[in-house]
Amino acid sequence: MLLLPFVSAYIYPVLKKIFFIFINKYTLTTVGMVIWLTFFDRNDIFTQYDLRQQVLKLEKERNYYQNEIAANNKAINELSTNQKSLEKFARETYLMKRDNEDVFVLVKK
Repeated sequence: MLLLPFVSAYIYPVLKKIFFIFINKYTLTTVGMVIWLTFFDRNDIFTQYDLRQQVLKLEKERNYYQNEIAANNKAINELSTNQKSLEKFARETYLMKRDNEDVFVLVKK
């Protein structure tokens, strides 16, 4: 019991000092602005996270389409320069045939 007055004599001024630091108008303003910008602003953290996810998704789509364009350009170049690949493409894609041939289409179930 003798220790309690000694502890409270040193703790009370420290707690009072901490209390006045948090009651300071600049501290309250800073805390209020941080809370406002974090949760209530038009550009809050949650909106920024959603926008970042959308940007990553769009970048992934852009890379996919760029790869597809490159593959299609390569295929177009191959078809325009090689007559055998053009014939193969026409037979496979459009089921074209020569006059003396029959074409059988096998469909997987």
